Amino acid sequence: MSNAIDDIKKYKNIHFIGIGGISMSGIAATIVNLGINVTGSDWVRSEITDRLIEDGINVTIGSNLDMVKNADLVVYTAAIPKDDIELVTARKLNIPTCERAVFLGKLTEAFQEAICISGTHGKTTTTSLVSLCFIEAGLDPNIQVGAILKQLDNNYRIGNSEYLILESCEYVESFLHFHPKTEVILNIDNDHLDYFKNLDNIKNAFVKYVKLLPDDGLLVFNADDKNSQGLNLYTNSKCLTFGIQNENANFVAKNIEFDKNGYPTFDVYFDGSYFDTFALHISGIHNVLNALACIAVCNCYGISNQAIKSAFLSFTGASRRLEFKGSFNGADVYDDYAHHPTEIKATADALNRKEFNESWVIFQPHTYSRLKNLLDDFAIALLNFDNVIITDVYAAREKNTFNISSRDLVNKMTSLDKSALYMQNFDEIVKFLKENVKENDVVLTLGAGTVTEIGPMLISD
Repeated sequence: MSNAIDDIKKYKNIHFIGIGGISMSGIAATIVNLGINVTGSDWVRSEITDRLIEDGINVTIGSNLDMVKNADLVVYTAAIPKDDIELVTARKLNIPTCERAVFLGKLTEAFQEAICISGTHGKTTTTSLVSLCFIEAGLDPNIQVGAILKQLDNNYRIGNSEYLILESCEYVESFLHFHPKTEVILNIDNDHLDYFKNLDNIKNAFVKYVKLLPDDGLLVFNADDKNSQGLNLYTNSKCLTFGIQNENANFVAKNIEFDKNGYPTFDVYFDGSYFDTFALHISGIHNVLNALACIAVCNCYGISNQAIKSAFLSFTGASRRLEFKGSFNGADVYDDYAHHPTEIKATADALNRKEFNESWVIFQPHTYSRLKNLLDDFAIALLNFDNVIITDVYAAREKNTFNISSRDLVNKMTSLDKSALYMQNFDEIVKFLKENVKENDVVLTLGAGTVTEIGPMLISD
Protein backbone atom coordinates (compact mmCIF):
# COMPACT_ATOMS: atom_id res chain seq x y z
CA MET A 1 0.00 0.00 0.00
CA SER A 2 1.08 3.60 -0.57
CA ASN A 3 1.84 6.38 1.85
CA ALA A 4 -1.87 7.24 1.75
CA ILE A 5 -2.49 4.80 4.61
CA ASP A 6 0.12 6.56 6.72
CA ASP A 7 -1.63 9.86 5.96
CA ILE A 8 -4.89 8.39 7.27
CA LYS A 9 -3.29 6.74 10.28
CA LYS A 10 -1.97 10.06 11.58
CA TYR A 11 -5.54 10.63 12.78
CA LYS A 12 -6.05 8.59 15.97
CA ASN A 13 -9.75 9.44 16.40
CA ILE A 14 -12.11 9.92 13.44
CA HIS A 15 -15.78 10.85 13.80
CA PHE A 16 -18.27 10.12 11.00
CA ILE A 17 -21.40 12.28 10.66
CA GLY A 18 -24.03 10.20 8.87
CA ILE A 19 -22.28 6.93 9.66
CA GLY A 20 -25.45 4.96 8.88
CA GLY A 21 -25.07 5.64 5.16
CA ILE A 22 -24.28 2.59 3.05
CA SER A 23 -20.94 4.05 1.95
CA MET A 24 -19.99 5.75 5.20
CA SER A 25 -20.53 2.59 7.22
CA GLY A 26 -18.20 0.59 4.99
CA ILE A 27 -15.52 3.26 5.17
CA ALA A 28 -15.82 3.47 8.94
CA ALA A 29 -15.44 -0.30 9.34
CA THR A 30 -12.40 -0.27 7.07
CA ILE A 31 -10.78 2.49 9.11
CA VAL A 32 -11.36 0.57 12.35
CA ASN A 33 -9.36 -2.27 10.79
CA LEU A 34 -6.41 0.12 10.48
CA GLY A 35 -6.37 0.50 14.26
CA ILE A 36 -8.01 3.94 14.32
CA ASN A 37 -10.66 4.76 16.93
CA VAL A 38 -13.93 5.48 15.14
CA THR A 39 -17.10 7.13 16.43
CA GLY A 40 -20.18 8.11 14.51
CA SER A 41 -23.62 9.66 14.56
CA ASP A 42 -26.76 9.39 12.48
CA TRP A 43 -30.24 10.81 12.81
CA VAL A 44 -31.93 7.45 12.21
CA ARG A 45 -31.35 4.07 13.79
CA SER A 46 -31.12 1.33 11.17
CA GLU A 47 -29.89 -2.18 10.55
CA ILE A 48 -26.58 -0.63 9.53
CA THR A 49 -26.12 1.40 12.72
CA ASP A 50 -27.00 -1.70 14.74
CA ARG A 51 -24.33 -3.67 12.86
CA LEU A 52 -21.74 -0.98 13.53
CA ILE A 53 -22.54 -1.00 17.24
CA GLU A 54 -22.27 -4.79 17.28
CA ASP A 55 -18.83 -4.40 15.66
CA GLY A 56 -17.75 -2.23 18.60
CA ILE A 57 -18.11 1.21 17.03
CA ASN A 58 -19.54 3.89 19.31
CA VAL A 59 -22.58 5.22 17.41
CA THR A 60 -24.99 7.90 18.64
CA ILE A 61 -28.48 8.30 17.21
CA GLY A 62 -28.75 12.07 17.12
CA SER A 63 -25.85 14.40 17.86
CA ASN A 64 -22.91 13.90 20.19
CA LEU A 65 -20.70 16.94 20.58
CA ASP A 66 -18.35 15.15 22.99
CA MET A 67 -17.44 12.73 20.22
CA VAL A 68 -16.76 15.65 17.92
CA LYS A 69 -14.58 17.42 20.49
CA ASN A 70 -12.46 14.27 20.94
CA ALA A 71 -11.94 13.77 17.19
CA ASP A 72 -8.79 14.53 15.22
CA LEU A 73 -10.82 14.47 12.00
CA VAL A 74 -14.54 14.70 11.19
CA VAL A 75 -15.83 13.02 8.02
CA TYR A 76 -19.29 13.96 6.75
CA THR A 77 -21.54 13.06 3.81
CA ALA A 78 -22.68 15.44 1.07
CA ALA A 79 -26.21 15.13 2.47
CA ILE A 80 -25.23 16.77 5.78
CA PRO A 81 -26.45 20.41 5.86
CA LYS A 82 -23.89 23.15 6.43
CA ASP A 83 -25.61 24.16 9.69
CA ASP A 84 -25.41 20.65 11.20
CA ILE A 85 -24.50 21.17 14.85
CA GLU A 86 -21.69 18.60 14.82
CA LEU A 87 -20.15 20.02 11.66
CA VAL A 88 -20.44 23.59 12.94
CA THR A 89 -18.84 22.58 16.26
CA ALA A 90 -15.93 20.86 14.54
CA ARG A 91 -15.16 23.92 12.47
CA LYS A 92 -15.47 26.26 15.45
CA LEU A 93 -12.91 24.12 17.25
CA ASN A 94 -10.66 24.06 14.17
CA ILE A 95 -10.94 20.28 13.96
CA PRO A 96 -10.18 19.20 10.37
CA THR A 97 -13.25 18.18 8.37
CA CYS A 98 -13.42 16.11 5.20
CA GLU A 99 -16.29 15.24 2.85
CA ARG A 100 -16.92 11.50 2.41
CA ALA A 101 -15.86 11.29 -1.24
CA VAL A 102 -12.56 13.09 -0.57
CA PHE A 103 -11.79 10.75 2.30
CA LEU A 104 -12.74 7.70 0.24
CA GLY A 105 -10.50 9.01 -2.52
CA LYS A 106 -7.59 8.99 -0.13
CA LEU A 107 -8.48 5.39 0.73
CA THR A 108 -8.50 4.36 -2.96
CA GLU A 109 -5.02 5.87 -3.30
CA ALA A 110 -3.79 3.33 -0.76
CA PHE A 111 -4.46 0.39 -3.14
CA GLN A 112 -2.52 -0.39 -6.31
CA GLU A 113 -5.56 -1.95 -7.96
CA ALA A 114 -8.66 0.15 -7.32
CA ILE A 115 -11.44 -1.27 -9.51
CA CYS A 116 -14.17 1.38 -9.66
CA ILE A 117 -17.63 0.36 -10.89
CA SER A 118 -19.65 3.34 -12.11
CA GLY A 119 -22.66 4.23 -14.24
CA THR A 120 -26.13 5.62 -13.62
CA HIS A 121 -27.68 2.16 -13.24
CA GLY A 122 -26.43 -1.28 -12.22
CA LYS A 123 -23.46 -0.31 -10.03
CA THR A 124 -24.43 -2.35 -6.99
CA THR A 125 -25.17 -5.56 -8.89
CA THR A 126 -22.02 -5.33 -11.00
CA THR A 127 -19.83 -4.47 -8.01
CA SER A 128 -21.31 -7.52 -6.27
CA LEU A 129 -20.63 -9.80 -9.24
CA VAL A 130 -17.04 -8.64 -9.65
CA SER A 131 -16.47 -8.96 -5.90
CA LEU A 132 -17.73 -12.55 -5.79
CA CYS A 133 -15.61 -13.51 -8.80
CA PHE A 134 -12.47 -12.15 -7.13
CA ILE A 135 -13.33 -14.00 -3.91
CA GLU A 136 -14.01 -17.21 -5.84
CA ALA A 137 -10.63 -16.85 -7.55
CA GLY A 138 -8.89 -16.55 -4.17
CA LEU A 139 -7.70 -12.98 -4.74
CA ASP A 140 -8.82 -11.83 -1.27
CA PRO A 141 -10.21 -8.42 -2.34
CA ASN A 142 -11.19 -5.42 -0.26
CA ILE A 143 -14.76 -4.46 -1.11
CA GLN A 144 -17.04 -1.42 -0.75
CA VAL A 145 -20.53 -2.03 -2.18
CA GLY A 146 -23.74 -0.01 -1.94
CA ALA A 147 -25.94 -2.73 -0.43
CA ILE A 148 -25.80 -5.65 1.95
CA LEU A 149 -24.27 -8.53 0.00
CA LYS A 150 -25.58 -11.85 1.30
CA GLN A 151 -22.26 -13.67 0.86
CA LEU A 152 -20.52 -11.07 3.02
CA ASP A 153 -23.48 -10.46 5.32
CA ASN A 154 -22.28 -6.89 5.00
CA ASN A 155 -21.62 -4.01 2.59
CA TYR A 156 -17.83 -4.25 2.85
CA ARG A 157 -15.01 -6.76 3.09
CA ILE A 158 -11.52 -6.37 4.51
CA GLY A 159 -9.02 -8.35 2.45
CA ASN A 160 -5.26 -8.75 2.47
CA SER A 161 -4.45 -7.70 -1.07
CA GLU A 162 -3.93 -4.68 -3.28
CA TYR A 163 -7.41 -5.12 -4.82
CA LEU A 164 -10.11 -2.63 -3.83
CA ILE A 165 -13.44 -3.20 -5.59
CA LEU A 166 -15.50 -0.07 -5.16
CA GLU A 167 -18.96 1.12 -6.16
CA SER A 168 -18.30 4.61 -7.54
CA CYS A 169 -21.14 7.13 -7.61
CA GLU A 170 -21.22 10.10 -9.96
CA TYR A 171 -23.46 12.27 -7.76
CA VAL A 172 -21.84 15.68 -7.09
CA GLU A 173 -18.92 14.27 -9.14
CA SER A 174 -17.71 12.41 -6.08
CA PHE A 175 -15.93 9.78 -8.18
CA LEU A 176 -13.48 12.43 -9.39
CA HIS A 177 -11.74 12.16 -6.01
CA PHE A 178 -10.87 8.50 -6.60
CA HIS A 179 -7.66 6.93 -7.89
CA PRO A 180 -8.86 4.14 -10.21
CA LYS A 181 -6.67 1.55 -11.92
CA THR A 182 -9.73 0.06 -13.61
CA GLU A 183 -13.01 1.77 -14.46
CA VAL A 184 -16.25 0.10 -15.48
CA ILE A 185 -18.86 2.44 -16.97
CA LEU A 186 -22.19 0.65 -17.29
CA ASN A 187 -24.24 3.49 -18.77
CA ILE A 188 -24.77 7.24 -18.60
CA ASP A 189 -28.32 8.52 -18.10
CA ASN A 190 -30.27 11.64 -17.17
CA ASP A 191 -30.17 11.59 -13.35
CA HIS A 192 -29.19 13.72 -10.35
CA LEU A 193 -30.40 16.78 -12.23
CA ASP A 194 -30.62 18.70 -8.95
CA TYR A 195 -26.82 18.86 -9.24
CA PHE A 196 -25.93 18.28 -12.92
CA LYS A 197 -28.82 20.32 -14.46
CA ASN A 198 -28.56 18.52 -17.84
CA LEU A 199 -27.26 15.41 -19.57
CA ASP A 200 -24.27 17.17 -21.14
CA ASN A 201 -22.91 18.00 -17.69
CA ILE A 202 -23.30 14.36 -16.66
CA LYS A 203 -21.42 13.17 -19.77
CA ASN A 204 -18.67 15.72 -19.12
CA ALA A 205 -18.29 14.40 -15.57
CA PHE A 206 -17.69 10.90 -16.95
CA VAL A 207 -15.14 12.27 -19.41
CA LYS A 208 -13.24 13.81 -16.50
CA TYR A 209 -13.56 10.50 -14.66
CA VAL A 210 -12.06 8.54 -17.58
CA LYS A 211 -9.13 10.98 -17.70
CA LEU A 212 -8.17 9.85 -14.18
CA LEU A 213 -7.04 6.46 -15.52
CA PRO A 214 -3.30 5.81 -15.73
CA ASP A 215 -1.82 4.71 -19.06
CA ASP A 216 -1.50 1.14 -17.75
CA GLY A 217 -5.12 1.13 -16.55
CA LEU A 218 -8.26 -0.48 -17.93
CA LEU A 219 -11.53 1.05 -19.15
CA VAL A 220 -14.56 -1.22 -19.68
CA PHE A 221 -17.69 0.44 -21.07
CA ASN A 222 -21.08 -0.32 -22.63
CA ALA A 223 -21.04 -0.27 -26.44
CA ASP A 224 -24.86 -0.36 -26.50
CA ASP A 225 -25.12 2.90 -24.58
CA LYS A 226 -25.03 5.93 -26.88
CA ASN A 227 -23.96 8.27 -24.08
CA SER A 228 -20.90 6.15 -23.30
CA GLN A 229 -19.64 5.95 -26.87
CA GLY A 230 -16.33 7.71 -27.48
CA LEU A 231 -15.10 7.56 -23.89
CA ASN A 232 -12.06 5.63 -25.11
CA LEU A 233 -10.85 8.82 -26.79
CA TYR A 234 -10.02 10.36 -23.42
CA THR A 235 -7.57 7.78 -22.12
CA ASN A 236 -4.43 5.92 -23.17
CA SER A 237 -5.40 2.93 -21.04
CA LYS A 238 -6.53 -0.41 -22.45
CA CYS A 239 -10.20 -0.24 -23.48
CA LEU A 240 -12.76 -3.05 -23.74
CA THR A 241 -16.42 -2.84 -24.68
CA PHE A 242 -19.42 -5.07 -24.02
CA GLY A 243 -22.90 -5.23 -25.48
CA ILE A 244 -25.87 -7.18 -26.74
CA GLN A 245 -27.08 -5.03 -29.64
CA ASN A 246 -23.65 -3.83 -30.80
CA GLU A 247 -21.96 -6.89 -32.22
CA ASN A 248 -18.75 -4.94 -32.72
CA ALA A 249 -18.21 -4.89 -28.95
CA ASN A 250 -15.36 -7.00 -27.57
CA PHE A 251 -17.69 -9.06 -25.33
CA VAL A 252 -21.11 -9.81 -26.82
CA ALA A 253 -23.98 -11.88 -25.41
CA LYS A 254 -25.95 -14.00 -27.87
CA ASN A 255 -28.58 -16.75 -27.73
CA ILE A 256 -30.07 -15.37 -24.51
CA GLU A 257 -32.74 -17.62 -23.02
CA PHE A 258 -34.80 -17.17 -19.84
CA ASP A 259 -36.24 -19.85 -17.57
CA LYS A 260 -39.57 -19.62 -15.73
CA ASN A 261 -37.93 -17.53 -12.97
CA GLY A 262 -36.62 -15.05 -15.53
CA TYR A 263 -33.03 -16.23 -15.04
CA PRO A 264 -30.93 -15.95 -18.23
CA THR A 265 -28.45 -18.32 -19.86
CA PHE A 266 -26.37 -16.84 -22.68
CA ASP A 267 -23.39 -17.43 -24.94
CA VAL A 268 -20.55 -14.93 -24.80
CA TYR A 269 -18.42 -14.11 -27.84
CA PHE A 270 -15.06 -12.39 -27.42
CA ASP A 271 -13.81 -10.49 -30.50
CA GLY A 272 -16.16 -12.51 -32.66
CA SER A 273 -15.25 -15.97 -31.39
CA TYR A 274 -17.22 -18.16 -28.99
CA PHE A 275 -15.90 -17.61 -25.46
CA ASP A 276 -18.18 -19.60 -23.12
CA THR A 277 -21.75 -20.01 -21.89
CA PHE A 278 -22.86 -18.40 -18.62
CA ALA A 279 -25.98 -18.52 -16.45
CA LEU A 280 -27.31 -16.13 -13.81
CA HIS A 281 -29.60 -16.56 -10.82
CA ILE A 282 -30.89 -12.99 -11.15
CA SER A 283 -33.47 -11.93 -13.71
CA GLY A 284 -33.59 -9.29 -16.42
CA ILE A 285 -31.84 -8.50 -19.68
CA HIS A 286 -30.06 -5.59 -17.98
CA ASN A 287 -28.27 -8.06 -15.74
CA VAL A 288 -26.84 -9.80 -18.81
CA LEU A 289 -25.12 -6.49 -19.58
CA ASN A 290 -23.92 -6.21 -15.99
CA ALA A 291 -22.54 -9.75 -16.23
CA LEU A 292 -20.74 -8.95 -19.49
CA ALA A 293 -19.00 -6.02 -17.83
CA CYS A 294 -17.93 -8.33 -15.02
CA ILE A 295 -16.66 -10.99 -17.44
CA ALA A 296 -14.56 -8.39 -19.28
CA VAL A 297 -12.91 -7.22 -16.04
CA CYS A 298 -12.31 -10.74 -14.72
CA ASN A 299 -10.79 -11.90 -18.00
CA CYS A 300 -8.26 -9.06 -17.83
CA TYR A 301 -7.38 -10.00 -14.25
CA GLY A 302 -6.78 -13.63 -15.16
CA ILE A 303 -9.84 -15.07 -13.43
CA SER A 304 -10.93 -18.39 -14.94
CA ASN A 305 -14.29 -18.84 -16.61
CA GLN A 306 -15.09 -21.61 -14.14
CA ALA A 307 -14.58 -19.22 -11.20
CA ILE A 308 -16.82 -16.65 -12.91
CA LYS A 309 -19.54 -19.24 -13.55
CA SER A 310 -19.45 -20.44 -9.96
CA ALA A 311 -19.64 -16.89 -8.59
CA PHE A 312 -22.53 -16.03 -10.92
CA LEU A 313 -24.60 -18.98 -9.75
CA SER A 314 -23.94 -18.13 -6.09
CA PHE A 315 -25.30 -14.59 -6.53
CA THR A 316 -29.05 -14.29 -6.02
CA GLY A 317 -29.08 -10.49 -5.89
CA ALA A 318 -27.98 -7.71 -3.59
CA SER A 319 -30.41 -6.34 -1.04
CA ARG A 320 -33.25 -4.29 -2.54
CA ARG A 321 -32.53 -5.47 -6.09
CA LEU A 322 -35.73 -7.35 -6.97
CA GLU A 323 -35.30 -8.98 -3.59
CA PHE A 324 -37.82 -11.63 -2.61
CA LYS A 325 -39.28 -10.73 0.80
CA GLY A 326 -41.91 -13.44 1.38
CA SER A 327 -45.53 -14.22 0.54
CA PHE A 328 -49.10 -13.40 1.61
CA ASN A 329 -52.46 -14.43 0.14
CA GLY A 330 -50.45 -16.85 -2.02
CA ALA A 331 -48.70 -13.89 -3.71
CA ASP A 332 -44.95 -13.26 -3.77
CA VAL A 333 -43.60 -9.93 -2.49
CA TYR A 334 -40.48 -8.29 -3.94
CA ASP A 335 -38.62 -5.10 -3.08
CA ASP A 336 -36.49 -3.01 -5.43
CA TYR A 337 -34.44 0.16 -5.11
CA ALA A 338 -35.28 1.46 -8.60
CA HIS A 339 -35.96 5.20 -8.44
CA HIS A 340 -35.29 6.32 -12.03
CA PRO A 341 -37.51 5.58 -15.07
CA THR A 342 -34.78 3.54 -16.79
CA GLU A 343 -34.34 1.42 -13.66
CA ILE A 344 -38.10 0.95 -13.32
CA LYS A 345 -38.34 -0.29 -16.92
CA ALA A 346 -35.47 -2.73 -16.29
CA THR A 347 -37.10 -3.98 -13.09
CA ALA A 348 -40.43 -4.36 -14.88
CA ASP A 349 -38.74 -6.33 -17.65
CA ALA A 350 -37.10 -8.62 -15.09
CA LEU A 351 -40.33 -9.09 -13.15
CA ASN A 352 -42.45 -9.70 -16.25
CA ARG A 353 -40.19 -12.59 -17.28
CA LYS A 354 -41.45 -14.47 -14.22
CA GLU A 355 -44.70 -16.44 -14.26
CA PHE A 356 -47.59 -14.83 -12.34
CA ASN A 357 -51.14 -13.56 -12.73
CA GLU A 358 -51.24 -9.81 -11.99
CA SER A 359 -48.59 -7.39 -10.77
CA TRP A 360 -49.11 -4.78 -8.05
CA VAL A 361 -46.50 -2.04 -7.68
CA ILE A 362 -46.26 0.50 -4.86
CA PHE A 363 -44.00 3.31 -6.05
CA GLN A 364 -42.48 6.00 -3.85
CA PRO A 365 -40.84 8.79 -5.89
CA HIS A 366 -37.41 9.77 -4.60
CA THR A 367 -36.78 13.55 -4.45
CA TYR A 368 -39.03 16.27 -5.81
CA SER A 369 -36.47 17.42 -8.38
CA ARG A 370 -36.26 13.97 -9.99
CA LEU A 371 -40.06 13.66 -10.13
CA LYS A 372 -40.38 17.15 -11.62
CA ASN A 373 -37.73 16.60 -14.31
CA LEU A 374 -38.75 13.07 -15.27
CA LEU A 375 -42.52 13.08 -14.62
CA ASP A 376 -43.52 11.90 -18.12
CA ASP A 377 -40.84 9.20 -18.14
CA PHE A 378 -41.97 7.88 -14.73
CA ALA A 379 -45.55 7.63 -15.95
CA ILE A 380 -44.51 5.72 -19.09
CA ALA A 381 -42.25 3.38 -17.10
CA LEU A 382 -45.05 2.50 -14.68
CA LEU A 383 -47.33 1.46 -17.54
CA ASN A 384 -45.47 -1.86 -17.45
CA PHE A 385 -47.36 -2.96 -14.30
CA ASP A 386 -50.97 -4.13 -14.01
CA ASN A 387 -51.90 -2.24 -10.83
CA VAL A 388 -50.14 0.92 -9.65
CA ILE A 389 -50.20 2.65 -6.26
CA ILE A 390 -48.28 5.91 -5.79
CA THR A 391 -47.38 7.09 -2.32
CA ASP A 392 -45.86 10.38 -1.18
CA VAL A 393 -42.46 11.59 -2.38
CA TYR A 394 -39.49 10.62 -0.23
CA ALA A 395 -37.83 14.01 0.02
CA ALA A 396 -34.34 12.85 1.10
CA ARG A 397 -32.14 15.95 0.97
CA GLU A 398 -34.77 18.28 -0.54
CA LYS A 399 -37.61 20.60 0.32
CA ASN A 400 -40.57 20.84 -2.05
CA THR A 401 -39.72 24.02 -3.91
CA PHE A 402 -40.69 22.38 -7.21
CA ASN A 403 -44.51 22.58 -7.01
CA ILE A 404 -44.79 18.84 -7.61
CA SER A 405 -46.45 15.94 -5.79
CA SER A 406 -47.28 12.27 -6.23
CA ARG A 407 -50.79 13.28 -7.28
CA ASP A 408 -49.26 14.84 -10.39
CA LEU A 409 -47.85 11.44 -11.33
CA VAL A 410 -51.24 9.81 -10.81
CA ASN A 411 -52.82 12.46 -13.04
CA LYS A 412 -50.16 11.96 -15.70
CA MET A 413 -50.84 8.23 -15.75
CA THR A 414 -54.57 8.89 -16.00
CA SER A 415 -53.90 11.02 -19.08
CA LEU A 416 -52.19 7.94 -20.56
CA ASP A 417 -55.37 5.87 -19.96
CA LYS A 418 -53.79 4.02 -17.05
CA SER A 419 -55.52 4.13 -13.70
CA ALA A 420 -53.32 4.60 -10.64
CA LEU A 421 -54.18 5.09 -6.98
CA TYR A 422 -52.70 7.69 -4.66
CA MET A 423 -52.33 6.41 -1.10
CA GLN A 424 -50.46 8.30 1.57
CA ASN A 425 -50.62 5.95 4.53
CA PHE A 426 -48.66 2.69 4.56
CA ASP A 427 -51.24 0.98 6.80
CA GLU A 428 -53.94 1.91 4.29
CA ILE A 429 -51.83 0.49 1.45
CA VAL A 430 -51.28 -2.79 3.31
CA LYS A 431 -55.01 -3.11 4.09
CA PHE A 432 -55.92 -2.45 0.44
CA LEU A 433 -53.44 -5.01 -0.86
CA LYS A 434 -54.53 -7.69 1.59
CA GLU A 435 -58.11 -7.20 0.42
CA ASN A 436 -57.33 -7.24 -3.31
CA VAL A 437 -54.19 -9.26 -4.06
CA LYS A 438 -54.92 -12.85 -5.09
CA GLU A 439 -53.02 -16.10 -5.26
CA ASN A 440 -50.17 -16.19 -7.82
CA ASP A 441 -50.07 -12.38 -8.06
CA VAL A 442 -46.81 -10.50 -7.42
CA VAL A 443 -46.37 -7.37 -5.30
CA LEU A 444 -43.42 -5.02 -5.77
CA THR A 445 -42.39 -2.14 -3.52
CA LEU A 446 -40.37 0.29 -5.57
CA GLY A 447 -38.18 3.24 -4.61
CA ALA A 448 -35.11 4.36 -2.67
CA GLY A 449 -36.95 5.53 0.45
CA THR A 450 -39.13 4.09 3.20
CA VAL A 451 -41.42 2.15 0.83
CA THR A 452 -39.30 -0.89 1.71
CA GLU A 453 -41.18 -1.01 5.04
CA ILE A 454 -44.38 -2.18 3.34
CA GLY A 455 -43.15 -5.67 2.39
CA PRO A 456 -42.52 -6.81 6.00
CA MET A 457 -45.91 -5.35 6.98
CA LEU A 458 -47.62 -7.48 4.33
CA ILE A 459 -45.95 -10.77 5.23
CA SER A 460 -45.92 -10.32 9.01
CA ASP A 461 -49.15 -12.22 9.69
